[in-house]
Amino acid sequence: MPHDPRIDQGRQFLKDTVRQTIDFSQIDQHRGIAPPPIEKPFATDARRIELCPAGRWKGVGPIDLQSAIGKRESRRRYTGEPLTLDELSFLLWATQGIRRRLDSGNALRTVPSAGARHALETYLCALAVDGLEPAFYRYLPVEHQLLFEFEEQRAAAKLIAAALGQAFVGQAAVTFLWTALPYRMEWRYGAAAHKTLAIDAGHVCQNLYLACEAIGAGTCAVAAYHQEAMDELLRVDGRDEFTVYLAPVGRI
Repeated sequence: MPHDPRIDQGRQFLKDTVRQTIDFSQIDQHRGIAPPPIEKPFATDARRIELCPAGRWKGVGPIDLQSAIGKRESRRRYTGEPLTLDELSFLLWATQGIRRRLDSGNALRTVPSAGARHALETYLCALAVDGLEPAFYRYLPVEHQLLFEFEEQRAAAKLIAAALGQAFVGQAAVTFLWTALPYRMEWRYGAAAHKTLAIDAGHVCQNLYLACEAIGAGTCAVAAYHQEAMDELLRVDGRDEFTVYLAPVGRI
């Protein structure tokens, strides 16, 4: 095949070669700088929605791990039936829930992360969730709450456009949109942070796939989107925070 330097750059990204050139004594963690917070700050008077505590969800049936793995597949067709807030609470806990907080900058969650850094934020474009008005929200894992972010006219159409015309992302009950805050990982790993951050996104989305099997829903991971358009839709700056992955969820 013709040589394409972009392919070489992509392959190099997957190799653990950057670490060999890093002076870790100059990394912020080793310089004694406090870690960044484990979730983005928000105004104390911001509108928040309580989510069902872990293990108390109604309508979330038990499913054994073997069955969940065996049934897991990407699903792009949804019935249009809304999800319940309890079901959404379960999906959020399964993908980014906190099991134990260690300190202001570290926590153990329901998914693995390099150095327990968890450099992702979870946004939702909620279109059909009972008890939740259509809008964009952000998950607050420390409080296990939803933070109301903003309403958006023609949200489904704009989401589809930013996803390069993939119509199913606007036909789901809710779409999970994960952004990266790279400094959370860079604080510990410097320039070696970015490969691990990408791997972390895979851990999160696989948990979403498996959790969907417990509520009769389906999802499909999406990594093809217009970067600037998606960042603009989420109202993030595109540098210190930017979209890395999304996954619509709907009843099947």
